[in-house]
Amino acid sequence: MDDTLVSIITPSYNTARFVGGTIRSVLAQTYRNWELIIVDDGSQDETDAAVAEFTASDSRIRYLKNERNSGAAYSRNRALREAKGRWIAFLDSDDLWSPEKLERQIQFMTERGLTFSYTEYEEIDESGTPTGVLVSGPRRIRRGGFWNYCWAGCLTVMYDAKALGTIQIYEIAKNNDYAMWLKITDRAECELLAENLAQYRRGRTGSVSSHGISTMLKWHYRLFRDAEGQSVPRAFFNTLRNIFFGVWKKLRYVKNTAR
Repeated sequence: MDDTLVSIITPSYNTARFVGGTIRSVLAQTYRNWELIIVDDGSQDETDAAVAEFTASDSRIRYLKNERNSGAAYSRNRALREAKGRWIAFLDSDDLWSPEKLERQIQFMTERGLTFSYTEYEEIDESGTPTGVLVSGPRRIRRGGFWNYCWAGCLTVMYDAKALGTIQIYEIAKNNDYAMWLKITDRAECELLAENLAQYRRGRTGSVSSHGISTMLKWHYRLFRDAEGQSVPRAFFNTLRNIFFGVWKKLRYVKNTAR
């Protein structure tokens, strides 16, 4: 394991329009010692060609393809098994990082002796235009706090694999990033770096943010019931608890400067 290397975990599926921008945001990082592990899940568009443009010129970018469409959880698990770095970061193939994201987060974690952290982020629309929405969260999240809600945006999370080991999660269809944070908080608390260092593309067709409330509730229930192995009453209770704290997050931690 390379103690200074960041392994960036990026599942991809039909994001040919966006993955180039995602990769360029990694190439622009002020912290240079990274590997980008992209695992494609059987894309039917031009994702292969879009990524090939970059793998041909930069050996830090690794492109793997699943034999069949297996879901984002499978892709993330596979990328995590391939990772060689101490620091594990997550970036979906339609999201973006600010240039100093890795440098600032590693500095924050090193100075404070942290093994698990996340940052603030802003939302952009499908075309990449900022919407004026800034998302933050609690300063410190213990395991009980993650039962309440998935506070950390996937594109902002980093953890120390040297301290916490390789994480593998139950392969649920959705909310698999949430399942991963619950797994990590078995071993560590999560702290917030209160800086906006990432851009989340909201509302893209097929993305989580484009689905309705009833669908989201079903996914939350399956997370607690299947991935966490909870009883029916407990999974139902935690799903309802997520509704409450989801409203609380919007009131307390989401700012819309465009209003």
